[in-house]
Amino acid sequence: MTQFSPRPVMFGEVVFDRFPDGNAILGGAPFNVAWHLRGFGENPLFISRVGDDEAGRRVRLAMHDWDMDSAGLQIDPEHSTGAVHIQLVDGEPVFDILPDQAFDYIALAEVPPLDLVAFIYHGSLVLRSAESRATLESLVRRRTTSVFLDVNLRAPWWSVAEIQRWMVYADWVKLNRHELEQLAPGINGSLGEGADDALIRARRLISRYNLRGLLLTLGEAGALALTAKGGSESITPASTTEVTDTVGAGDAFTSVFLLGHLRNWPLAVTLQRAQDFASAIVGVRGATVADHGFYQRFLNHWSE
Repeated sequence: MTQFSPRPVMFGEVVFDRFPDGNAILGGAPFNVAWHLRGFGENPLFISRVGDDEAGRRVRLAMHDWDMDSAGLQIDPEHSTGAVHIQLVDGEPVFDILPDQAFDYIALAEVPPLDLVAFIYHGSLVLRSAESRATLESLVRRRTTSVFLDVNLRAPWWSVAEIQRWMVYADWVKLNRHELEQLAPGINGSLGEGADDALIRARRLISRYNLRGLLLTLGEAGALALTAKGGSESITPASTTEVTDTVGAGDAFTSVFLLGHLRNWPLAVTLQRAQDFASAIVGVRGATVADHGFYQRFLNHWSE
């Protein structure tokens, strides 16, 4: 696949989200974001690792059918393709992420050359394992492009110290309000509750880690983007949003936020489009949609 312009690099897990009714749907934040970007016409390089098993073959087939570049997808002969057992409790997903999966062993020697990179995106789950963590650290240390850290605190696979260490490499950080509360107290003690408190915490993260910006998702209250220059934009979802399940909603939001970065949209426009797309994703089952028309409708609307 020929590529002449800078492209986004997505690093991390691909898993099957397994639901109580027996359905197994492809997921994993980096995979979901890469999938959406491809749906919108971008050509992301997705770097991950799957087992030499039936689930891994399903991943490769899905990527082929979606015309995704598979040059960064490694095959592991010893470890299984990632799996997550999902229970829905009061409409919210509860995750049981299995240990010692193929994505924990992403090998630096098998990463293709990274030329003309627009940015490197990674989540926090992939940091749980020494080998994948070392591979990613090698990539971001020698990079000349920006890094986007998507925080997903999944017990027991994280620690405050580890996440804060990786914020040093990041230019943008995305997290939700609960994750902000977990990570920010280490900066300067506890603060009070409320919107003002969230802004204080977010600004302190930006300052301490010299971030270009921070994206704070607020669930039903929408999202807030803050920049190092003091700018801010917020968005709230429409009250008429129909919810099937919320799995992958944050990844959908992130994908369009990154799309806006690639296409130089104004921040306010980017947030509105990201919220519109996330609101559509919660109306379907699972985190991705294998329908080009689904994405084209948004592209058509955004070009009006």
